This record gives sequence, C-alpha cells and structure tokens, in this order.
Amino acid sequence: MAYLISALAAAAGVVVLIALLVRLAGPTRELARIARASGARLADRSGLLTVRIAALRAELAQRRRHGTAGTSAAPPAA
Repeated sequence: MAYLISALAAAAGVVVLIALLVRLAGPTRELARIARASGARLADRSGLLTVRIAALRAELAQRRRHGTAGTSAAPPAA
C-alpha cells in the first residue's frame, strides 16, 4: 500500500511538472525571440559606433597632420 501512495505521488509530480513546462513554453519562446531581436539591434548599434569612432580617429589624425605641418616642434624663443 505504501508503494502505491508513493507511485501516485510521483505520477502527480510528473503531471504537475509537465503542466508547468507546457505553460512556460510560450513565454520562453517569446523571450527567446525578444533576445534575438535585441541582440541584432545591439550588434547594429555597436557596428555603427565602431564606424563612427573610426571616422573620428581619421578626422583627428588628419587635423594633427595639417596642424603640425606648418609649425616647428620647438616653442618660439623669447
């Protein structure tokens, strides 16, 4: 008789576990979809940021080249 009660409790636990998994499947899929979309957007934004940083570095290098081309490195004598 004790085995029967244990088997029924185990079966009830399995049924509850399956019910929970079925109920959580929909929100889990939705969360995975949102995570993929967010990851793609973040990758796009970080790519744009990388391009912008490269453009700023190129502009800074160009300004340094043009700014120091006509002047000497030594300060003027007083």
